[in-house]
Amino acid sequence: MQSTNVEQKVEFDIFRKSVRQFLNKHAAPYFEQWEEDKQVPRDFWLEMGKQGFLCPWADEQYGGSGVDFNYSVIINEELSLIGAGIGGIGLHSDVVMPYIDEFGTPEQKQRWLPKAVSGEIISAIAMTEPGAGSDLAGIKTTAILDGDHYVVNGEKTFITNGILSDVVIVAC
Repeated sequence: MQSTNVEQKVEFDIFRKSVRQFLNKHAAPYFEQWEEDKQVPRDFWLEMGKQGFLCPWADEQYGGSGVDFNYSVIINEELSLIGAGIGGIGLHSDVVMPYIDEFGTPEQKQRWLPKAVSGEIISAIAMTEPGAGSDLAGIKTTAILDGDHYVVNGEKTFITNGILSDVVIVAC
């Protein structure tokens, strides 16, 4: 094993330990209540952001750490140990916001990424449809350009983070 691999493993282990300690203190004691309430409170999202546990891959200019995807994997593994109901955090960090990072305009990135990293905003993706499930080839929702905006027509269901979301990516 090369020394860089050993050093990286040590870094990952230290990071995993900090995530686990954080979650054991700030999530585990409250998880059953969150399940009963059917939502993870915003103050927890803000705490995740303060610790750098939201969108860790994001560029430093947006408040992220600019680290590789292994850090997201560690965060998601540790979140899964708390319970599946907390999985919306991974969706926010590793599904929704990468769309904005990859396809957003500079203005959209500046508007949404810093607040997603800090936990000030919560994101969702509206993909699943009653007749198509999450089969993107079968979706029926349309977005038709009308002047300087789009008219969206269709139905979506099962939108993780939907009730708390501030920004939603809609598959059309």
